[in-house]
This record gives sequence, structure tokens and C-alpha cells, in this order.
Amino acid sequence: MTETKKYRLIGIDPGTNVLGYGILEVENRQLSLVALGVITMHQLEEQQHKLKKIFEGVQSLIRQYGPSELAIEAPFYAKNVQSMLKLGRAQGVAIAAAMTLDLEVTEYSPKKIKQSVTGNGNAAKEQVAAMLETIFKCKIDEKYLDATDALATAVCHFYQSNSVLGGGKKFKDWSSFVKQNPGKKV
Repeated sequence: MTETKKYRLIGIDPGTNVLGYGILEVENRQLSLVALGVITMHQLEEQQHKLKKIFEGVQSLIRQYGPSELAIEAPFYAKNVQSMLKLGRAQGVAIAAAMTLDLEVTEYSPKKIKQSVTGNGNAAKEQVAAMLETIFKCKIDEKYLDATDALATAVCHFYQSNSVLGGGKKFKDWSSFVKQNPGKKV
């Protein structure tokens, strides 16, 4: 008798106005889409209220869908320092939400995610969405395009964790995250 290995992954694309998420189920190395969506924070003016909503939202998703691992997109480098700071905070809060619920967290660069999903590290958002539609044999509604990066992050994690080379930075606990990211402010 063969053993069935079944687990779930959550991918997160952090943002302070829109946070995308994608939930995958893996069974016998086959992927299926469980959920795709966004947490919006446009209505909140204060940064701390947005961060609280991110923390609570990510924890709610983890409790609802029961993933065992979280893959998150690393902030890209931008010229606007304030934007980078806000994105870094959003990422840190999402990571903390997952770690306090004992999920293993892996971080991937946007280029690595695009490369894993499309074969092109410079692919446009529309190319990533089209490839995800092919992988999952479904049409992704335009209102969830903000979530496609999150879904791509989860798919990237699946591909990388099943490859010989690996590819993301893994953190078992908060202290290992801090050790590997000494200059990052959260």
C-alpha cells in the first residue's frame, strides 16, 4: 500500500493596502487550488491598524485552512524608502503571525518566484497569472490578480522544496529569522 502525503501551503504577497494570499493542497505531489484572495486595508488610515489587520488576517487564514508551511514574497527594492519600510513591516507581521502558530516560513525573491512559475525571472504579472491558469486548469478572476503573486509564491515553494537545489531562506523560529536578517527592521 502506498502512503498518501497530503498537506497545505499558504503563499503570501505582503502589502499595506492589499495583501494577497493563495492556499494550495498537495497530495501525492499533485497541486490543487484551495483558496485565492486578498485582504484589503485601503479603508484603514493608521499604519498600526493595517499591521494589526495583517496579523489577524494571516492567523485567521492559517486557522481556517490549516497549512503546514508559509511561503512569502520578499519585498523588492524600490527607490522610495518609506514604501520599503512599510512593505518590510507588512512582511514581518505576516511572518510573525505564521511563526506564532508554528508554521515554517520560507522567503523568496520576486525574481525567483517568477522564474519558478514561468521560466522567466522578469515575467509580467499577466504572464504569471496565465501560467497559474494553465497549472490549475482554471480561469483566475480579474479581481484576484493581486493574489496571483501570492499563489505563485506558494507554487514556487512547492517546486523549490521538491527540487534538489532548494532555493528559499527557511526559518524555523523567530530567532533564526533575526539571525539571518540582522539589518532588517520589523
